[in-house]
Amino acid sequence: MRRIDSMDDVAEGLMALAQIDARLARAIELAGPVPLRRKPPGYAALTEIILSQMVSKASANALWRKLELAAGEISPSAVLELSDAQLRTAGLSRAKAATLRRVGEAVLGGELDLEHLCGLEGREAIKRLTAIKGLGPWTAEVYLLFCAGHPDIFPAGDVALQSAAAHMLGLEVRPQTRALAGLAEHWSPWRGVAARLLWAYYAQVMRRDAAPLGD
Repeated sequence: MRRIDSMDDVAEGLMALAQIDARLARAIELAGPVPLRRKPPGYAALTEIILSQMVSKASANALWRKLELAAGEISPSAVLELSDAQLRTAGLSRAKAATLRRVGEAVLGGELDLEHLCGLEGREAIKRLTAIKGLGPWTAEVYLLFCAGHPDIFPAGDVALQSAAAHMLGLEVRPQTRALAGLAEHWSPWRGVAARLLWAYYAQVMRRDAAPLGD
């Protein structure tokens, strides 16, 4: 599978997108540098994404710091050793704490190999991730984008992407998940770079906190 591993890969994708859709060519001019945002695969990276669900970037960063302080490190065994009270003190909701526990148990039990997933076809990888309660499509798609470098994943449920698409395309209302997924099909096989572009557009042109929001 082709991966988005470097800024050269991002640049190649942006060139292709500019040819596919003139509206994206204009967005590329306005958005400025489009970051790669790659992370090593594993439990820590997935935890960071889970903590980012439905909160701002600043809030997610604060949760990460508190959890790391409580656990000593972000690993399945370290997080599973924390009590419910310790997880609450770290600021985690009951839902987030339960999800982190389930993921940790699946990893330690050999049911979930987060590195192996990165080499799978997108639909299969998403299916395996979302089989765990608490991991929705957005979480799975963001993991594949930033930890697997998947070139053609587009988290259409992300509120920032929806808002950026509406602004860029001059839509009267923000497209919901299914509508945005339909629009993004035109940008295949570079939807992963299109997502990065729209996040950059959201941050630069719309000047808002561009933490992905979903699930």
